[in-house]
Amino acid sequence: MSSPRLRKIIVAYTVNRMGTWFGLLALVIAVYDHTHNALAVAALLFVGQALPAFAVPAIVARVEASRGHSELAALYAFEAVVTAGLAVLLWHFSLPAVLVLVTLDGAAALAASALLRAEVARAAREEMAASGASEDSRHEAERKANAALNIGFSTTFVVGPALGGVVVAAAGASTALFIDVGSFVTCAALVLDLHPQVETASGDSVRERLRSAWRHISDTPSLRALLLAEAIAYIFIETGAPIEVPFVKVTLNAGDRGLGLILAMWGVGAVLGSIGFARLIKRPLGEMLGAGTLAIAVAYLGLAAARSLELACVAALVGGIGNGLQWPSMISIVQMVTPEHLQGRMMGAVESLGALPIAIGLPLGGLLVAVSSPRTAFAIVGAGAGVMTVVLLRLTRRSLGRAAHSDDGESHAVAKAGADALPES
Repeated sequence: MSSPRLRKIIVAYTVNRMGTWFGLLALVIAVYDHTHNALAVAALLFVGQALPAFAVPAIVARVEASRGHSELAALYAFEAVVTAGLAVLLWHFSLPAVLVLVTLDGAAALAASALLRAEVARAAREEMAASGASEDSRHEAERKANAALNIGFSTTFVVGPALGGVVVAAAGASTALFIDVGSFVTCAALVLDLHPQVETASGDSVRERLRSAWRHISDTPSLRALLLAEAIAYIFIETGAPIEVPFVKVTLNAGDRGLGLILAMWGVGAVLGSIGFARLIKRPLGEMLGAGTLAIAVAYLGLAAARSLELACVAALVGGIGNGLQWPSMISIVQMVTPEHLQGRMMGAVESLGALPIAIGLPLGGLLVAVSSPRTAFAIVGAGAGVMTVVLLRLTRRSLGRAAHSDDGESHAVAKAGADALPES
């Protein structure tokens, strides 16, 4: 990552993710302390992660259509203002007001993340194009950029909750939220000179820009099928989260310490998987996507069979590695088969794709535990993820084989190659 532009984007993304952990922990703890109601916490997570997904594509299209010069920075500034409002609101607590502000913050956060992902890919391509590199080299640069973002994300997944927990315990939830405000201000300053506006089809309305993205998905059967399969796979992946608590605390009788240890091992695995994705840059993306999904499936099946905390930690490590491989592979695949002028909108769609399964997975995990047992629930979601591994491998093998070796230099032609590689579905 030699370009200062690339470095700034990656630093901004990592700082934002670190601050987000402080804010999330502060809000979860504060809401529970004020309400003593698990449903209130569930509502907080839903409005912060799942509900905003419906608005993200429109926000991204609006930013791209703008004639301004600092809309991306404005999104982070908006998050800073909203988060400061939440910090003050905790002194005069109102759950409905908290949920409204968290919804607004979540929509801005997902949109900013989508735009940063599109921008880091664009910066990597332009850097390679300036050096006269081939189309294959440009795609490889995209993968390296995505890998760098994922390493930043995974690292904060390990460090963020620990530091956030210490700050909340020592200084209170509002202080942690003000630290989150500082992370947003820092991000706004870092991306102030980044302009994600797309000149192609300049002047198009937001509605027309959304339609153009939808037409791309409709006209590319392999991409449409892959997005659907990934959404289903992610439902199984997200379903595992609410199963972990009763599994560790009741089935294994390992208490809070055991739960913390398993979550830490999952985070360490995510870092290792992210590093693996960065080092295995020559491996086919379809294989990486399948390997990541399979590792998560194996982890859930391993948890279902684990009779000790030590074995459960090994399974969690494997699952974390899968997480570190799966999502950046999906991002890179979508970028490979998407024309450059649609990158931002498609990243918005992918961010929504990652958020919506939470709305299904979280209650589904609780339901499976209620009607069976944590072991049975893990076995079910592990089997489901295993089935989706086969589906994802089938969808990516031929289409990406052709797309990756396209040498015409046109992203649309790459997308068409991917579409023609598979039958209509």
